Amino acid sequence: MPIPSTMTAIVISAPGAPDVLVPEQRPVPQPGEGEVLVKVAAAGVNRPDVMQRQGHYPPPKGATDIPGLEIAGEVVALGAGVTRWKVGDRVMALVVGGGYAEYCPAHESACLPIPPGLSMMEAAAIPETFFTVYHNVFERGGLKPGETLLVHGGSSGIGTTAIQLAHASGARVITTAGSAEKCEACRTLGADVAINYKTEDFVAATKAATGGKGADVILDMVGGDYIERNYEAAGVGGRIVQIGFQGSPKATVDFRRLMLKRLTHTGSVLRSRPVADKGAIARGVEQHLLPLVISGKARPVMDSTFPLAQAAAAHARMEASTHIGKIVLTV
Repeated sequence: MPIPSTMTAIVISAPGAPDVLVPEQRPVPQPGEGEVLVKVAAAGVNRPDVMQRQGHYPPPKGATDIPGLEIAGEVVALGAGVTRWKVGDRVMALVVGGGYAEYCPAHESACLPIPPGLSMMEAAAIPETFFTVYHNVFERGGLKPGETLLVHGGSSGIGTTAIQLAHASGARVITTAGSAEKCEACRTLGADVAINYKTEDFVAATKAATGGKGADVILDMVGGDYIERNYEAAGVGGRIVQIGFQGSPKATVDFRRLMLKRLTHTGSVLRSRPVADKGAIARGVEQHLLPLVISGKARPVMDSTFPLAQAAAAHARMEASTHIGKIVLTV
């Protein structure tokens, strides 16, 4: 199949509500040095896409304005110097943008082979969440078998991934979620304790679940007043890893707990990281996490799929926060 000169992409016509996402004809991008061009079969929808659409998270300098940070599809062209992939390979990839389109370039080091038995839709739900969880829970947080992970937002794409991967690696998992249904879904995925944050105090519940000791690692994308409460919920030597702010990025915190408990509070973002960093994370995911997918111990939890042209409806579903797992666009 020859590659066309133009493609349909979903663009942000102006910052605003979901309906600012509109289809537009764009030139098909050329793969740069070290990149492959992927004919996109499916693209994951993530919170950063919503923030970009609202005007709060501009793409890094030099990156496309088309949203979309993870894709799955078939390699149709190779840039200069590509050695690992060939035309026809099925890959899933973390990209710096451009996923909401029929074609998208990806750096070869940030591509992973699609495991057998995984659909393109499931594959597109893996890169952003698996890369994030691997780097933040296991590398930055240093979660070990037998330790306790507290993960906030357990029914989100990141949350459902973190629960499964931590459980599969021999850790104990406590999670927070916003309804009885979501808590039940978290327990089904391997959470030992699921706390409804709307009706329970997660600090008290975490202490109770750990015999007063507290959590060893806390994965937080809420921020705001959760920061001080995380310090309370953490055990001695605990590691708190910040990956986002659904609340405020500012907080008033009594830092004495940091000293008394010898806590570590770290954090990271993925999108603006250098290619080499993302490549290193990709190798870690391929070595340590993909075997869990192949063996069936972990699998992306699929909430819903929408055709590319209905990206606005996909964003509306994410913002309603009723979803459990991943929302994916099909191309």
